[in-house]
Amino acid sequence: MPKKIAPIERWEIALVKAMLARGGYSDQEILAYFTRPTRSVNHRVISEIRTEAKHKTVKAATDDDLSDFLATWPGIDPTTGLSIRGDELLIKAREAMIAAVHIFNGAGLTFRAELFIVTSVIAWTYLMHAFYRREGIDYRYKNGDGTIKKTAQGEDCFWELGMCLRHGRCPVPSGVVKNLEFLLMIRHEIEHRMTNRIDDAVSAKLQACCINFNEAIKKHFGGQYGLERRLPIALQFVTFSSDQRSILKKASSLPAHIATVMDEFHQGLTDEELSDPAFAYRVVFVPKLANRKSAADLAVEFVKPDSEEATEINRVLLKEVEKKRYLGKQIIEMMQAEGYPKFKQGSHTALWHALDAKNPTHNFGREGEYKDMWVWYNSWLQRVRAHCQEHADLYQ
Repeated sequence: MPKKIAPIERWEIALVKAMLARGGYSDQEILAYFTRPTRSVNHRVISEIRTEAKHKTVKAATDDDLSDFLATWPGIDPTTGLSIRGDELLIKAREAMIAAVHIFNGAGLTFRAELFIVTSVIAWTYLMHAFYRREGIDYRYKNGDGTIKKTAQGEDCFWELGMCLRHGRCPVPSGVVKNLEFLLMIRHEIEHRMTNRIDDAVSAKLQACCINFNEAIKKHFGGQYGLERRLPIALQFVTFSSDQRSILKKASSLPAHIATVMDEFHQGLTDEELSDPAFAYRVVFVPKLANRKSAADLAVEFVKPDSEEATEINRVLLKEVEKKRYLGKQIIEMMQAEGYPKFKQGSHTALWHALDAKNPTHNFGREGEYKDMWVWYNSWLQRVRAHCQEHADLYQ
């Protein structure tokens, strides 16, 4: 499907009028000044400006403004070929996301996730603005009387990323929206409270954010603007066993307020939304000895998700490490939904105390990945369900 061509803008119309007033420029020459990779201008547009069939209210640029424009033309970004003025939003979007990834991959930084989130939100905001601008959608806030809302300094108030995602013409799929809503939630916590290191806790969402951005900019503006050639694979100095990684996560002491908002956000998602790679992109690294000379120097090998090799890897991983896990709050809500509304937090706590359910020998659950967190296995859910059924008179 061809991409929509952005309309000619007011500042360009003003310059066209100034060129027509100055004289000495053919229509073809004028077209050359305002045609760029992301937008072309045809003879009809120039004719409409000359005859004032359209854009009659736009005043011509001053002679000095026209001279400045001609002196700096073409004003092209050397990396992308984009117009520095006409495609400013798109250029800034790319640069902000590149900066976000460089920050996260930078050695020696402590608060990488927080810096990535703030910078990537800026990148996505500019990308959404570039899309709405091209589509002719006014992305400014308006007052009740229809006038444009202004800042204290008299500037237009543009939509923040959250508003861009809520608009009916939002161009990204639901999984991408959920991912960005999650990052916005974390950003709000970052802005208002101190956070400890959260890199491991949100890394899958950050990876998805990068991939989603790259796919969005290529889909809506062109494959030539993708970032894959600018951002190489990050090299690592260490590997971790599962036990080491668990210890490191607990030692990082994820702040209670971050853990709480993350849990609440996840509980509001369906299983399909949680497993959507656009929401959280998870990759498994398996040490491998190359059995082909041509593959001996490959540091990373990507396996197709539906291949036999991927199926075998998933089978082993799911068998060894993955069990369905529930928070206590989820188990209580499930029992209440099954017809036991009087089974509440106190009931659940009394039950697991009475059965010593957190004793590892019972295999009812384990400590969570974060400090003071406990997750229950399906075996405990079944035990709680049996208890509610046995004492239905107490909980119905």
